[in-house]
Amino acid sequence: MFKDNLSGKGVSQHPRGAYAPICTSHVPAGIDTHRHHLVATAAAPRKDVIRLMTQRTTPDTTVVEKTLDHRSIMFVFVGLMLAMFASSLDQTIVSTALPTIVGELDGVNHMLWITTAYSLAATVMMPIYGKLGDLIGRKSLFIGALVIFIGGSVVCALGQSMTALIVGRAIQGLGGGGLMILSQAIIADIIPSRDRGRYMGVIGAVFGVSAVVGPLLGGFFTDGIGWRYAFWMNIPLAAIAIIAAVFFLPKPHRTVEHPRFDFAGTALLAIAASSLILLTSWGGTQYDWNSPVIIGMGVTCVVAAIAFVLVERRVVEPLIPLSLFKNRNFNLVTVAGLIIMVGMMGCISYMPTYMQIIKDLGATASGYAMIPMMVGVLGTSISSGVLASKTGRYKWMPIASCLVIALSLILMSTLTVGTSFVVLEVFIFVLGFGIGLGQQILVLIVQNEFPSSIVGTATAANNFFRQLGGTLGMSLVGALFTSRLTDQLATQFSSLGGVDSLGVAANAITPALVRTLPDQISNAIAVAYNAALTPVFSYIAPLKLVGAVLLLFVRETPLATTVAGSGHQADAPVESGGPAFVAPVADVATASPHAVRTDAVMPMTVKAEGKTLL
Repeated sequence: MFKDNLSGKGVSQHPRGAYAPICTSHVPAGIDTHRHHLVATAAAPRKDVIRLMTQRTTPDTTVVEKTLDHRSIMFVFVGLMLAMFASSLDQTIVSTALPTIVGELDGVNHMLWITTAYSLAATVMMPIYGKLGDLIGRKSLFIGALVIFIGGSVVCALGQSMTALIVGRAIQGLGGGGLMILSQAIIADIIPSRDRGRYMGVIGAVFGVSAVVGPLLGGFFTDGIGWRYAFWMNIPLAAIAIIAAVFFLPKPHRTVEHPRFDFAGTALLAIAASSLILLTSWGGTQYDWNSPVIIGMGVTCVVAAIAFVLVERRVVEPLIPLSLFKNRNFNLVTVAGLIIMVGMMGCISYMPTYMQIIKDLGATASGYAMIPMMVGVLGTSISSGVLASKTGRYKWMPIASCLVIALSLILMSTLTVGTSFVVLEVFIFVLGFGIGLGQQILVLIVQNEFPSSIVGTATAANNFFRQLGGTLGMSLVGALFTSRLTDQLATQFSSLGGVDSLGVAANAITPALVRTLPDQISNAIAVAYNAALTPVFSYIAPLKLVGAVLLLFVRETPLATTVAGSGHQADAPVESGGPAFVAPVADVATASPHAVRTDAVMPMTVKAEGKTLL
């Protein structure tokens, strides 16, 4: 809302640049309507706060703020949760079924790829979905991601070879990466940061539940009707999410007439990420660390990463804008999140198999054994979200999360074959407690730093690095474990005729096979597994301490109470002596009355065309 420099009449800017007269007679003293901005001037009372959700327009872009009633938000939220549950479930559901799957398909040496293919594809796709969502809207992308996810699930369920299964997992990842990012971005579109903590807490609980229910269902299917149903079950979940999206998701709140996608940046980012994952997956296992293949992967990763940065500096719509990295909180939270995920996913991925080998549990029982972790995640994830929304204080939560996770990893590194099952369950609960305490708060911090116009890109960039950390964690722990397992098996079987006495290759050992072996041999395998895995936990525990130190430097920016802006921009208090908040205003006359909020000490009223807006 501003005055035309020629006529002096108040006008409002419409999306196409047209201007319509509006009434300014009711604008209170201290509010200057001049030159495109609503400004609180020195005459305004001290401590006045103006909160305004606006429409912002550029020649190619229209941002339209929309509000949803509580009922619609709940329907949308349920649909998003189903999609996120299906996506996160697929990262864990194969863990307990994995030994049986690779044994049946005779591909233990390719076991790592069943999890890596999904994670790598999802990681690469995250920035793509985030950027496209900001450019063309999220609803159609969300539905498309669900369709791709269903297609990948069908390929996995019907696959008769390891190659087919790995390809299906990659297709699932292409869709799954979008489900996670778009769900979080859509929530940011409809829920202000101050209220978003409660929803983020539920999201964290969904991840916690999937981390436990996944292995449990994987074991149930493996022991019962067959592991292929672990993939068939994705279809009804995704179908329900599609129905919810079609009927309840609002139309895209942001459209771009001529979007320009960063194809060069996308290709370079995919090359860099893939090279890094392959380096950590193959190094020390399939290839020596100093082999030409591993060195080549490292060089390719570095060159592609440098080229990516150079491209992002020049393109019109960069996939990951370098301006994001000018934000202190974004940098600290992103690095800390990556570090946390390295240890967390590495531990979660291998615990079910560890229990099957060491504790002689069946696939289903090993899933039940992860329930204490779910209890820990549920309790702290939901409560931390509620506390963040209620108090506005959130910095301490991810710091405490890092410290508790570090403690759990140190405790797990002390496990032996003789450790009681109760003690093991306590250690797993501590891990879940730490995970739930701060993981989704990290996403909330990032979203609170940026306005709605780039919240999808910022969320995707943060999740990209976190997911990369999770993939690296699984790859690093897997590579270290596999390498150590070969040496430990050789040591344990040196007095039993060597590993060849098993009659199968070392990479074909499964829990089912171990249960058929004589006690002396099965005990030797258990000792080798324990000695190979538990020290790895102590290797990655210090990384969590590094994460805690980094998070100490996070600035606790006040949580925004409107959807349109960030904690920096949307709710800044206006002090006497000069303007502290300048918000571009357009089409105020047609804005939703719910889009305007004031917490001024002195009541204010701003009217446009007879409608009270402030």
